[in-house]
Parts: sequence; structure tokens; C-alpha cells
Amino acid sequence: MSTASDIDAPPGVAAQARLPLYRRLYAQVLCAIVLGVLLGYFKPDLAQQMKPLGDIFIKLIKMMIEPVIFSTLVVGVARMGSMKEVGRVGIKALVYFEVVSGIALLLGLVVGNLCQPGAGIHIDLSSVDASAVKGIASQKPTSAVDFIMHIVPDSVVGAFAQGATLQVVFFSLLLGLGLSTMGNKVRPLIDLLDLASQSLFRVINLIMLFAPIGAFGAMAYTIGKYGLGTLQQLGLLLVSMYLACLLFIFLVLGCVARCAGFSLWRFLRYIREEILIVFGTSTSESALAPLMSKLETAGCHKSVVGLVVPTGYSFNLDGTSIYLSMAVLFVAQAAHVHLSWHEQLGILALLLLTSKGAAAVTGGGFITLAATLSSIESVPVAGLALLFGVDRFMSEARALTNLIGNGVATVAIARWEGSLDQERLRRELNPTAP
Repeated sequence: MSTASDIDAPPGVAAQARLPLYRRLYAQVLCAIVLGVLLGYFKPDLAQQMKPLGDIFIKLIKMMIEPVIFSTLVVGVARMGSMKEVGRVGIKALVYFEVVSGIALLLGLVVGNLCQPGAGIHIDLSSVDASAVKGIASQKPTSAVDFIMHIVPDSVVGAFAQGATLQVVFFSLLLGLGLSTMGNKVRPLIDLLDLASQSLFRVINLIMLFAPIGAFGAMAYTIGKYGLGTLQQLGLLLVSMYLACLLFIFLVLGCVARCAGFSLWRFLRYIREEILIVFGTSTSESALAPLMSKLETAGCHKSVVGLVVPTGYSFNLDGTSIYLSMAVLFVAQAAHVHLSWHEQLGILALLLLTSKGAAAVTGGGFITLAATLSSIESVPVAGLALLFGVDRFMSEARALTNLIGNGVATVAIARWEGSLDQERLRRELNPTAP
């Protein structure tokens, strides 16, 4: 495991490259994942007892999310000094999220139609035990009005206590805008909040020293509880899901990165520690705060990072979008329900609404899927019972795609907004370049 001396090092690739391999975080996390898989396969009972290691690490990271978002966004918006500028960045981000999420949903439909992952199931859904689905399916999709109302917190303290990210973003924007109108007399307060933000990121660096332990515990529990045999039972669905996510990352996000003037492959190498942590823990929230730190180090302005990343974790869940559209097709195919392209496009339009605000944590996509299917009469909700065993393994693909999608979105929007230090980005993505 990393030592305490690593805390003071910047999180970029350039700093990591000077460390021996065994002290680099990504190498430690990768080894921990392999050990977790081996323990889960050979000693499943013991592996399931490792679950608290992963849970504690995720709780430590989630503990820091709201304070980091608050301090980063307030300082960034206050120093931005213009409500017009904040609104411009927000509108660009929301338009980007809607377009890219729509492409992700469409890609899931295309791959689902081509691979037909549910066509060979041949299961009579009337014989499937759907009791576990009933409680989830009763959660109807939230209306647009309810969703907007939920953004405004009942109290500021409640927003922080409940971990309501969008509510914290909303309050932080208001406070930042308020401070920006008060001139130089509030500069000491802004500087104090900036110092608090830097201190919080130091705490995150300290927590990240335990990432290998957390990844080991989470992966050991997953393999020990569900077993590798689950992968064989619904293998085509898993292959189709990972294929769709890879196509989205390297084709869609690759084009976005090229248009924004940076290499997607080098960016993936830059955030490799966060990618491995998300793969091990199966939740993109475990890397939210470290990703924000990396993006700031890479030259993205603090205000853009503080606004785009947290908002993207509710509005830009590209991996979840792919999963939702593909899972609907899988259940329909398994139930021998033929959906015309007209019906599929109608489902896509519905998913554009219900996918917004889907939780970034493990299982959030499944709940959203159940709520969506409950509104589609032709596709039986009971078919979700077929996904229970394999859903945990697909969560890695969802979380990884969500993480990478939000990282690329932040760099791209910062570039298009003129809030990106391109020289710093070049140095971080090319640490060996002269």
C-alpha cells in the first residue's frame, strides 16, 4: 500500500511516473482486484466476509463528496464573478448531457437489436419468481415537476445530511453567486473557503491510500456471492453490454475528445487509478472527488469542474443509459415480445426522462429500469427477475462508462468555454514529452 509520504504528491501522471511500480496506486489496486477475484473463486464464504472493507472505503469517499462540491463550486463561482458566465457554462453542460445521453441510449438499442442477447433465453416468464421485483417496480418514474422540486432542498443542513448532490450544487451556486456580488470585502472568506477546499482534497488523498483494500473487499464479495458461473448463464448479455460501452467510449467519446483537442487514450491513462477503483467497487461515486482533483490538476478551471462533474453524475450517466435501453430489449426478447422501431423510439424518449437523476451508486440503474418498465405495458416487469444475478457484474461497465463520460465532458466543456489551461493538460497527459 502507498505510504503517507505520497499524500503531498500531485495526483497527476507526471508525479506517479517517478514512483516505483509497487508504490503506484493503479498497480496496487489492480493487484488487489486480482486477489479479490481469486479469494472469491476459491474461498467464497470467506470472501463474502470481506464486504465491510469495500463498504467502509465507499463510505469514506461519499463522506467527502458534498463538502468538496460545496467548497469547490462556491469558490469557483465567486471568482467567476458573473451570473451570465455561470449560466452559459450550465446551459452548455445540460445540452451536452442530453445529446450524449441520447446517443448512448440509441447505441444500446442498436447493439441490442444486432446481438439479440435475450432471444435464446426461451423462458416462460409466468414461471419466474418475480416477488423480488414487486417492491422495486412500484416506484413509478418521477415527473419532471417533482424532479425539479427535489433540486431545491427543504433545508441546507438537510441537503448535506442526506447526501443530496443536486441540492448541494443548487445551494452552492446560489451562495457563490451571492458572494460574487459583494466585491473585495468578501475576498478573505473566499480565500478561506479555497483553503478549506485544498484541505479536503488532502484528506481525499489520504483516504485513497486505502483504495486497494476497498477494491479487494468489494471484488472478493462480488465473486464470492455471485460466482463466476453467473457470467456463463447470461454471457451474451454481458458481452453485448461491454461491447456497447466500449463502442461508446472509443467512438463517441473519442470523437468528443478529438474535437476538444486531446487524446482520449492518454486521458484514460491519466485517470487509470480512478478507473481501477471504480472497477473494483462497482460505483462511480467512489472516484467522484479524486476525478475532480485530477481534472483541476490537468488545467480545468475550478468552477467548471465543480459545476460539470457533480451535475453530470445525475444528468450524464452514459453507461446507465446504455444499460437501460439494452435491458429493456433483453427482457422483451426473453418474453418473445416484438418491439417495432417505432415502439423502440418511444421507449427511448421515455428513457431520456426516466434516466435523469438515476443514482450513480450500485443498483440505481436497476431501480430506474424497473420504474421505466412499469410504464410500458407490452414488456413484462417480471422479466427483471432474469437480470438479478448478472446485474451486479454489469454495474462495472455502467460505472466505468459514467466516470469516463463525465471526465471527457468536463475537459471538453472547459475547452469550449475557454477555461482550460491547455499547456497544463498537455504536460499531464504527456508526462514524458519535452
